[in-house]
Amino acid sequence: MTDSSSDGWRLATRLVRSGLNRSGFGETGEALYLTSGFVYDTAEEAEESFDGRRKRFVYSRFRNPTVRMFEERLASIEGAEDCRATATGMAAVHAAILCQVRAGQRVVASRALFGSCLWITTELLPRFGIEVILVDGTDIEQWKKALAKPTVCVFIETPSNPTLEIIDIEAVAKLTHAAGGLLIVDNVFATPLLQKPLALGADIVVYSATKHIDGQGRCLGGAILGKQQYIEDTLSPYLRHTGPTLSPFNAWVLLKGLETLELRVSRHCANADRVAGFLADHPAVARTYFPGLANHPQHALAARQMSGNGNIVSFESKDGKQGAFRVLNRLGLIDISNNLGDAKSLITHPWTTTHQSRKPEEKLAMGITEGLVRLSVGLEDVEDILADLGQALGQ
Repeated sequence: MTDSSSDGWRLATRLVRSGLNRSGFGETGEALYLTSGFVYDTAEEAEESFDGRRKRFVYSRFRNPTVRMFEERLASIEGAEDCRATATGMAAVHAAILCQVRAGQRVVASRALFGSCLWITTELLPRFGIEVILVDGTDIEQWKKALAKPTVCVFIETPSNPTLEIIDIEAVAKLTHAAGGLLIVDNVFATPLLQKPLALGADIVVYSATKHIDGQGRCLGGAILGKQQYIEDTLSPYLRHTGPTLSPFNAWVLLKGLETLELRVSRHCANADRVAGFLADHPAVARTYFPGLANHPQHALAARQMSGNGNIVSFESKDGKQGAFRVLNRLGLIDISNNLGDAKSLITHPWTTTHQSRKPEEKLAMGITEGLVRLSVGLEDVEDILADLGQALGQ
C-alpha cells in the first residue's frame, strides 16, 4: 500500500514524508485537492472506474488524493496494512464497530469508556438486537467469563477516559480471538507513538485525529486502521454508503500535524510527568491518576506496553464538586474545555461534561466522582503550568 521507498525510513522521517503523492507541478507541500468529484476521458473509463477494473479516484466521498496521503502516512506510522479516515473520532468508533455486527451477535466492551462510546455500546447497539456486555477492563477474570461465548468484536480504551485505566491488550486480544472476534482499541490517549496495539495482538485501532494528531485545536478528524481485508471488504463499503467522509482540507491540516507529532508528544509527556508529580504531592488533591506514578494500579503494565505516559493527568479534589469547580474557576492560564491533546493546557470536569448523560451509579462504577478533574497538559512552559495549578489549588 505504501511506497516501498519508505520501508527503511525511521519514525521521524515517516511522520514527514510517508504517503507523499506529488502532482505534476512538483510541489514541496502536500497538494490540497478541494474537489467533490473527478472527470473521465471516456464513458468506458467511467464504467471501468465504477466496476473496479480501473483503480482511480471517482468521488471524494469514496476516496480523495489528499485524504489518501493522510491515510497512507498514518498507516505507515502505526504499522498497519491500511487506513481509512473519517470526519470525526466518533465516526471512526461508530463505523469500526457497526460495519461488522449484525442482529443476534454479541459485543463485549470495557466499562470505562468515553461518554459517546458508552452511548454507542449501551444505547445504539441494543436497538439493533446486538447483545452488549460491559466488563471491568482491568479484571482479566471478567474478560475470561465474558468471552467464554462467541463474540463478534471487543472494544476497549486504554488508557481510558478519564480515569486512565490500563488494559492488558495482549491478554484481551488472545481471549477475543479465541471467542472468534476482532479486538478494537481506541488508542487516542496513547497516540500512535506511545502504544502499538496491532503489535500487541489487536486487530483494529481507532483515533480521534482531532486530538494529538492535529493537536492545535484547528479541525476534526478520525481514523480506522487494520488489516487490508477488513478495511477493503468490511469497512470500506460501510463508509462509502454511509458517508462519514473526512474533508480534504482537514486531511491536509492533519498531514501537517503529523509532521510535528513526535516533537509535540515528547514535550507533552515531559510536562505531564512533572504535573503528575506535583499534583500527587499536593494537600488539596485526594488522588492523582497517571500511569507514570508508582501507585497507579496498572503502573507495571503501562510501563510494559507503552513507551511513554501520555499527557493526560486526572486528579480528585478533596472537596468534591465544589472543590473541583473552585479549582477550574481560579485557573488563569489553563483553559476550561472538553477537548484534549491540544498545544494549550485544557481542563474539564467529567461528571458534568463528557460523562454528564450517564447515571450517577454508572459514573461511580467507572471511577468518575464529582470531584474528579481531567487535565490535558499542553506545550506551555511547565513552570507556568505548575504555577497556575498551584494558585488554583491554594496552599
